[in-house]
Amino acid sequence: LVVGALLAGCGGNAQADGASDRAEGFSRVINVEVTELRPEQFLEQIRLTGVALAERDVLLSAEESGVIEEILVEKGARVSAGEAILKIDDDVLQAQVAQARAQAELAQQTWERRKTLWEDDRVGSEIAYLEARFAAEQTAANLEGLEARLARTTIRAPFDGVLDERRVEIGSMVSPGQTVARVVSLARVKVAAGVPERYAPDVRTGGRATVYFDVLSGEAFPATIAYVGASVSPQNRTFPIEIGMSNPGSLVKPEMVANVVVDRRSVDDAIVVPQDALVRVEDGYVVFVDEDGVAREREVAVGPSQNNRVVVESGLEAGDRLIVVGHRTVAEGDRLNVVGRDD
Repeated sequence: LVVGALLAGCGGNAQADGASDRAEGFSRVINVEVTELRPEQFLEQIRLTGVALAERDVLLSAEESGVIEEILVEKGARVSAGEAILKIDDDVLQAQVAQARAQAELAQQTWERRKTLWEDDRVGSEIAYLEARFAAEQTAANLEGLEARLARTTIRAPFDGVLDERRVEIGSMVSPGQTVARVVSLARVKVAAGVPERYAPDVRTGGRATVYFDVLSGEAFPATIAYVGASVSPQNRTFPIEIGMSNPGSLVKPEMVANVVVDRRSVDDAIVVPQDALVRVEDGYVVFVDEDGVAREREVAVGPSQNNRVVVESGLEAGDRLIVVGHRTVAEGDRLNVVGRDD
């Protein structure tokens, strides 16, 4: 009995000592995936929705009254700057111009003879001399005005483009100011969009942008910001911008919906991590890195983000092995079994 008790006592002490040793040396082994951090250029962008507008889009109005007697260009045809589009009946003005021309010629000849007689021979009076001079100038000005009115009976294209609308037909009576046609130039277009006011310090004239149109299979059109509004709309707290872009083949039509990406700022040699790799804590964010097979916690300060990627401004360096899978199950000091790398 005494021998059995002594053996039992020795065995119990040995088991207790072994359990204590295992508890003190125990650590978990966690399967993780890591990525080695390298500096890269990070571009932060602003995504907007806009609408395409023609850079030149004008409504042509009649400048003289009369009846449309001739249509020179059909709707949808291309026109050149100065090309005649419509003709207003000008018979009355033609007669007035002929009369004014005759009066101007008579007044000019009278002035020339009066001038010779008065200046060379001192024949006549100075009053008659001045009256002849001013009559010649008056009739010439009257002729010039009537010829300008006669020219305005032909409605012409102000620039190269397309006759997009024609609002009159032969026989239509028009009056000054009445809209008769619309000419649109599609060589270049502009995209109008509204930018949230929080981006006001970062958006400037001449900034780079890229425009996409879903109806054109998402083709990218590089462009620049041509105009930035000076005030913010009180309704939606945005300010307007216009982005000028070329339009090869006239693919972009006015009023098309556009997806606009504006470059906000660029960070060189940035440490960029997946947003999911950040672990939210009370004071901010932490990440876990692999240091010789052991998990280490790092506090980080984050900067701009884009497409689920975040710039880390402090706490990480190039060459660190960031845990990107399994980071939510590890703790400081856990041993790591790297099962995947994303390099």
